[in-house]
Amino acid sequence: MHWMSFNEAVKLNKEHPKKIFIDVYTQWCGWCKKMDAETYTNPTVISYLNKYYYAVRLDAETADTFHFKDHDFYNEKPHTRGYTNELASSLLDGKLGYPTTVYMNENFERLTFVQSYVSTADLMPILKYFAEDKYKTVSFADFKKAEVDGGASAGK
Repeated sequence: MHWMSFNEAVKLNKEHPKKIFIDVYTQWCGWCKKMDAETYTNPTVISYLNKYYYAVRLDAETADTFHFKDHDFYNEKPHTRGYTNELASSLLDGKLGYPTTVYMNENFERLTFVQSYVSTADLMPILKYFAEDKYKTVSFADFKKAEVDGGASAGK
């Protein structure tokens, strides 16, 4: 997986716009480590994310400061467990749970976020839904049903 920082994604997106996938995690999160070991090592996930998204890793408790959309986001008490960076808190509407995956469009507008461990089987339809802009015309439930029905009839 080609993980990058939030700042790198912002810079690259200016020259070559793509959707943004943000893995919000903490160093102490067991489910985050499980997702790293299982979901993010899957070759299909890696290939799809690298092709259609800028994949960002964001430690919710990072001491880094981010300047984004004319605002500085920082951690009030860096290096103290439980104190989050304002960017992570902002992306998650203050609903801090890990792991959380955040999906953003090319303009850095948040499309949604999913709080929980997500398996490869559950992640791929979500990735496709946003990468293919299906979210603009159909509900995720209908998209997922069509994917399953279409896949079954096509022998997938």
